[in-house]
Amino acid sequence: MSQPDVPPEAAGFGATAAEAVFRPVRTGNAFEETVERLLSAIKLGVVARGERFPPERELAARLGVSRITLREAIRALQEAGYAESRRGRAGGTFVTYIPPRPSRAEAQRVLERMDAPLDDLFTFRRALEVGAAVRLAEDGLDEEGGRLLSARLEAVDSACTDDYRRLDTVFHLTLAELTGSASLTSALADTRMRINDLLNAMPILARNLEHSSRQHRAIAAAVRAGDPEGARRAVGEHLDGTAALLRAFLG
Repeated sequence: MSQPDVPPEAAGFGATAAEAVFRPVRTGNAFEETVERLLSAIKLGVVARGERFPPERELAARLGVSRITLREAIRALQEAGYAESRRGRAGGTFVTYIPPRPSRAEAQRVLERMDAPLDDLFTFRRALEVGAAVRLAEDGLDEEGGRLLSARLEAVDSACTDDYRRLDTVFHLTLAELTGSASLTSALADTRMRINDLLNAMPILARNLEHSSRQHRAIAAAVRAGDPEGARRAVGEHLDGTAALLRAFLG
């Protein structure tokens, strides 16, 4: 089977993050889960605004659904304003989604729609990301993995405000991606997708970005140095800081 037409940011080290999103649909309601997978790809930045989804034939095969089901799911995204179809040689389904403007009201609406308590989500995310970083520090990175981690770190460090959340997500997914565990990457992708709507509702402040950047560099340094305890501490401090910011913002 040919690989999906994913953007360069997702196409590194085995394209594990993209594979986690475009994995086969398993539930009884293929349409609803297909819509959810496509939304995950958009909100995680696997397919960013202005980029194109994989060709219909490849995407249907990857998701394990019929092309009719896929078309219905794409139509639902189009009607909701997440994507549009373009005709012609360079046509296809392109992402048009623009997150709502940050506001406490939007964050509260997202919180009300969540299917699990916020503390539960934070705890699960911490277990996944700390575990991934510790495993990477224990096992060490090969040359290719080291290059990918450096590229993802540089991308988020140099990101403009409008693209920061997407590239921050890509960096965090890299911790799971580099373990080579599809199960871990899928679990973290699902968890990050649920928390991204909340993060997008929170304004981005320059001083917070500077602090986050230092923490990202500390995480990467501990992983490269083969320091499991340093990795555990760096990831834990970073995620605790994010959780504290969200709680303060939500009031």
